[in-house]
Amino acid sequence: MTYGIDDNIRHIKQPIAISNWLHFVAFLVFIMVVVGGITRLTESGLSITEWKLITGALLPLSEAAWLSEFEKYKQIPEYIQINGPAGMTLVDFKFIYFWEWIHRLWGRLIGLAFALPFAWFAFKRAIPQGYGLRLTILLVLGGMQGVIGWWMVTSGLTQRTDVSHFRLATHLLTALLILGALFWTALDLRQLASGQSRKSKLTIFGLLVFVILFVQLLFGAYTAGLNAGYVSNTWPLMYGSLIPSVIDWSGNLWTQLNNDPIVIHFIHRSWAWVTVTFLIVLAWRIRVQSAKASIAIHSAYIAQMLLGIATVLTGVNIYFAVLHQAVGALVVISTTWGVHLLGRYTADVCRAGGEQAARVPVALAE
Repeated sequence: MTYGIDDNIRHIKQPIAISNWLHFVAFLVFIMVVVGGITRLTESGLSITEWKLITGALLPLSEAAWLSEFEKYKQIPEYIQINGPAGMTLVDFKFIYFWEWIHRLWGRLIGLAFALPFAWFAFKRAIPQGYGLRLTILLVLGGMQGVIGWWMVTSGLTQRTDVSHFRLATHLLTALLILGALFWTALDLRQLASGQSRKSKLTIFGLLVFVILFVQLLFGAYTAGLNAGYVSNTWPLMYGSLIPSVIDWSGNLWTQLNNDPIVIHFIHRSWAWVTVTFLIVLAWRIRVQSAKASIAIHSAYIAQMLLGIATVLTGVNIYFAVLHQAVGALVVISTTWGVHLLGRYTADVCRAGGEQAARVPVALAE
């Protein structure tokens, strides 16, 4: 296909514009992950007991409205069994309500920041071929994330004093999946703008890295959901040894891996070494392609480990814990960058091989 000057400019500008937009949305999702961490650590997630898509975007506008919201909160187990006996006041309630409100409001803003430009690019027929479906899937995932968030909240409104850690893990991992997918798609569009129509391939090693990171993130979400970070405030030892003697390994292992705070804390800090090993290999393999990406991976996992250790040693200090979750999102971004680079190299090799094979019959004919 040949392009005129105007077509060439449009061919470059459109993918770059969409890539910049996706990077901006990814930044908003990153902020959402941070706010979500604050919401969790301040035990604010159950303060708003209803889901109102439009009117819920506003804070209560009068003292009577605040008292009404507080009365609704007083009906759930978290208040009846924990915060009520602890003497929660309306001022205390306003604090936790604010963080849950910010969390939900930011979700609405992300939805608008994605849906409106997406509609505009689609209307202008600016979306490159092959990307419309992917962007639509991202839009649906974003909408589903709101549903998952409310599904998570409902688990703590009737019988529990907290949300289900399984649902919290689903909510957090979906957010990180969206973050990684946004970044990957933005990188593909950058390639397209540079004249490389072939998308980056997900290699076997890249997939393995993602799976290993997923396991670490899953146990991190379980740790947050079960408050498992509080079970030990020592490092590198737990309860005086590398492998805590207090763990009874004779029980149902599947149940322990999914529900026992001590086991989950132990797995999370132990599997971190496996994760770091594979991230080191990934960073080493892409170092020639991009020194910046390699440095980003190294910086992210080092910071994440140090913050994890600091969180443990300080008994889950909220500042360290929030930073730990924030840098966890940066680990996802840098890993996605590295795996994309690795797949880009594989795609280039495949293309070069195809071109070489295509030239062979011509050479034989000559």
